[in-house]
Amino acid sequence: MGELPGKAPVVGTPISLTSYDDVLRAIDERPRDRATVFCFCNVHSVMSARRDPELASALRTADVATPDGMPLVWLLRATADPGQERVYGPELMVRGFEHGVERGWRHFLYGSTPETLDKLQAAIARETPNAKLVGAISPPFGEQTDAELEAELEAVRRASPDVVWVGLGMPKQELWMKRVRDRLPGLALCGVGASFDFMAGTVPQAPAYLQRAGLEWAFRLYQEPRRLWRRYVWNNPAYLVLMAGQIVAHKLKR
Repeated sequence: MGELPGKAPVVGTPISLTSYDDVLRAIDERPRDRATVFCFCNVHSVMSARRDPELASALRTADVATPDGMPLVWLLRATADPGQERVYGPELMVRGFEHGVERGWRHFLYGSTPETLDKLQAAIARETPNAKLVGAISPPFGEQTDAELEAELEAVRRASPDVVWVGLGMPKQELWMKRVRDRLPGLALCGVGASFDFMAGTVPQAPAYLQRAGLEWAFRLYQEPRRLWRRYVWNNPAYLVLMAGQIVAHKLKR
């Protein structure tokens, strides 16, 4: 495998100083003796990791943990790399299907509901008709037994994919990838969360101008206020305080 991008701390979580091209290259050059784990991190990820040691471990040990949210990009630009760009899970997934066509990548979908997977597969076939989809699994929402999990992993191994796109939502997908990484050697595991719903068209995506302004959270809160209000009421102000403290500390060291 080629050299992985370096990382810099974002309020306690190491985040990769990387780009879309770097991530696609890392998938291309992944080792064959172990899985390579790619996480896509936003404010919710790094703030949850401060309270959840298991999640913190999953993000820390990921091969690549990209700045998926603009507030993480801003902090990295201020403290580590002025040219850092956003590496957004839904966009990486779209690019991954396109990039993989000429390389013969085989793709597997793991997560979401059967209905969403059907719509997602139809969308992929429509947008990237030459992409090779070799399987899809909608796992149960409850806890899995070891036997159930092993049966699913065996189905993945039989399909022989290059990339497994994991759409379980945060933190379930990060914990799942950490749990199975040693049992899926040679594969790229990409935890892309809501990308399944965005590509399938079952959930609307925030307009680009809101994404650039770091206000994607406001659009999502507007869409699902009952489910998300507690997350944003606590996480966003706390992150801003921690971000300001980290920037000040960085400047004092210079």
